[in-house]
Amino acid sequence: MIEVEVKARAPEDIEERIAALGADLQAVENHHDLYFNSPQRDFRLSDEALRIRIKEEGARLTYKGPKLDLTTKSRLEMTVKIDDPEQMEQILTALGFVLSARVLKQRKKYSWEGVIIALDNVEGLGYFVEAEAQGDGSYEEQKGRVVSAMSKLGLHESIRSSYLELLEEKRKSDEMKEP
Repeated sequence: MIEVEVKARAPEDIEERIAALGADLQAVENHHDLYFNSPQRDFRLSDEALRIRIKEEGARLTYKGPKLDLTTKSRLEMTVKIDDPEQMEQILTALGFVLSARVLKQRKKYSWEGVIIALDNVEGLGYFVEAEAQGDGSYEEQKGRVVSAMSKLGLHESIRSSYLELLEEKRKSDEMKEP
């Protein structure tokens, strides 16, 4: 499936903006994401991701392909449910995959007109909003829905970097500031 998504930094009044849209709160989730790099190619260079996501409802293994355009985070996404995330981590490690980062966040998920709006509080980064298309429609239709949702929220930036990439950038920036 193609994941069609746009991300932006969240302004302080974002929850009021989301409420003004009439979006319905669907869930509050805690995500513990484990990202792995491949022994075959560097996912940072190939713009791919392999992740185990652990949350209240269980764990999933997700592969994300390279981004499909220059304005969104849209990409091929394949996900499978896993029963034992610790065992899956051991399997990946045995196959040569390397745990490259952990990302922790709390997510509030809202639904609005065929779009999931996620308000994420990412440990070490702060607050972000993601709009992701749900349901049927062409790639262009779905892209239009997520861009429209962000526009109605007054958000016109599009951050194409993943949380993993943003945390790496922050770490490098913090290292440069140290004496």
